[in-house]
Amino acid sequence: MAPDRPAIRPTNPRFSSGPCAKHPGFSLGELSGAILGRSHRTAYAKARLKAVIDKTRAILRIPADHRIGIVPASDTGAFEMAMWNLLGERPVEMAAWESFGAGWVTDAVRQLRIDASVHTAEYGEIVDMPSLNYDHDVCFTWNGTTSGARVPSDGFIPAKRKGLTLCDATSAAFAMELPWERLDATTFSWQKVLGGEAAHGMLVLSPRAVERLESYVPAWPLPKIFRLTENGKLNEAIFEGATINTPSMLCVEDCLAALDWAQSIGGLEGLIARTRANFDVIHRFVAVRDWIDFLASDPNCRSETSVCLKFTEPAMENAHPFARAVAKRLEDEDIAYDIGSYRSAPPGLRVWCGATVESSDIEALMPWVEWAYRSQIGSRCVGS
Repeated sequence: MAPDRPAIRPTNPRFSSGPCAKHPGFSLGELSGAILGRSHRTAYAKARLKAVIDKTRAILRIPADHRIGIVPASDTGAFEMAMWNLLGERPVEMAAWESFGAGWVTDAVRQLRIDASVHTAEYGEIVDMPSLNYDHDVCFTWNGTTSGARVPSDGFIPAKRKGLTLCDATSAAFAMELPWERLDATTFSWQKVLGGEAAHGMLVLSPRAVERLESYVPAWPLPKIFRLTENGKLNEAIFEGATINTPSMLCVEDCLAALDWAQSIGGLEGLIARTRANFDVIHRFVAVRDWIDFLASDPNCRSETSVCLKFTEPAMENAHPFARAVAKRLEDEDIAYDIGSYRSAPPGLRVWCGATVESSDIEALMPWVEWAYRSQIGSRCVGS
């Protein structure tokens, strides 16, 4: 017998983990001030770019002595820029527990070919971060977008360390507290918690990172699009709104609208509160059902933004076709778009719970997840 269809549908079925849902109340009219068909080098355009930097600093409470730059190619470009400029001066500890962290390992080991110790963990787990050698440089992901696992706190990074910490924080920034005094090169994009558009990355550098840039020259050539220094000194213009390549001023205006919305709901505290409220809906749902669970087994390491779920029925374990069928049922019903697990992750669902998503939509979604699951179970039983 087919399960009853839920009566309430999500108002917004967009639960993708990137690009993520636009902020509530978004309209194209918010972008009417965009400077189009004009050089991004004009004073007005640079002022708008600098406004993104300044509002980001204010909301995230980034210290005044940290530089913030807008760079090309989203978080990927920003993190590779950090690696290619900063690494190689000393050995590096590479920590990876999901697909993007594994990509940074490939960069360090196969492309830069530097002295690297590689530490990995399975999807849903994390590396033993306190055990790493922080007199080496350390590269890690704060929140695993494809694994639903995050570092539990900032206490693992010692204040007195000789190495630099390079942190990919793309699905953590604007949703979690970040210890800026312990992070030397931090990267993220507009398209996650802010719900911004793709292709633009943010790079935050501590004074220690700037000192490395001005005292160390990598052994490998740097493409023009990666260069952060001129004549041995930091190119300060990059951190004042003069981007390396041409940005989309339409995307800049969209980012400013998202930042204004973030300020209107209470800044970082408001963003974190909305994210946690969304996560709590799923947590309550999972807690009273034995057929579904979080991919991350340790509650202290569960992402509250990119929430990864698995089916626990024995017959469902490692059943990618089953999980894909559940996600497809939800998409076909216009209930949830793009919530299948990442292609290299274990089978299951991945629901974005960042601040631009409404809790009422998560509340409406979860009964449909159960409906799709039980419908698919019924289909398998009939088919057998």
